[in-house]
Amino acid sequence: MNTNTEAIRAENLTKIFKTRRSEVVALENVNLSVKDGEFLCLLGPSGCGKSTLLRILAGLEKQTYGKVYLKAKNTEKPLTAVVFQGDSIFPWMKVIDNVEYGLRIRGVPARERREIALKYLKLMGLEKFADLYPPQLSGGMKQRINVARAFASDPEILLMDEPFGALDEQNRLILQQELLRIWEGSGKTTVFITHSIDEALLLGDRIVVMTAQPGRIKAILDVGMERPRDILSIKSSPKFVKLYREIWEYLREEVLKARNFTGSGGK
Repeated sequence: MNTNTEAIRAENLTKIFKTRRSEVVALENVNLSVKDGEFLCLLGPSGCGKSTLLRILAGLEKQTYGKVYLKAKNTEKPLTAVVFQGDSIFPWMKVIDNVEYGLRIRGVPARERREIALKYLKLMGLEKFADLYPPQLSGGMKQRINVARAFASDPEILLMDEPFGALDEQNRLILQQELLRIWEGSGKTTVFITHSIDEALLLGDRIVVMTAQPGRIKAILDVGMERPRDILSIKSSPKFVKLYREIWEYLREEVLKARNFTGSGGK
């Protein structure tokens, strides 16, 4: 991680969704800096604006107020790639063609994009499934295709919105380790949304805890645990336990606020 440069900076970021009858403030005065090569995790209660923030960073949503800066080091590469929680691969395309898709859109020659796609399929343990179609695969395998496609497109910044949230525990653990292995080899700036404190501590360099709606930054914590990380050894370390408790103390109040707000008619 290059600690001297910023890849992302958000200044006084506010997002208001307007309807005919009301306004909903999803984000309010968010100030955030993400270092070049950093793995940043966003934690917060449901409805706190995490996904809205990610969509603004991806250019899929426009902020109401404030500014966002994303630094491009190589204009020949895509600036961002997004991995969503749901299945976003094309069921009518073979696995290999799904992974190649972003490269094909950029006009990368067929032989080169095939080599790149096979590289990431191999890293995700999917090389032998390259000529199958997504409906023939499990949910965990489909999500591995999503991750492989994002890395294959070689973006400057990787944005991930709970990519493993719908998976069972076993597949989630496997994909967490595979993601770490690929990320450590790439050094890509990554912003990763999760509801899991465990997942944030395993993956992240820093963890941003957000408040209940409207989403603000409540705390930013340095994980400070050495890489590469092993999920079994890291969970048994005293530092993991200490950080877990600290993060939960920040989160608990916000989760209760979000529950009370929902129970009183909020959305």
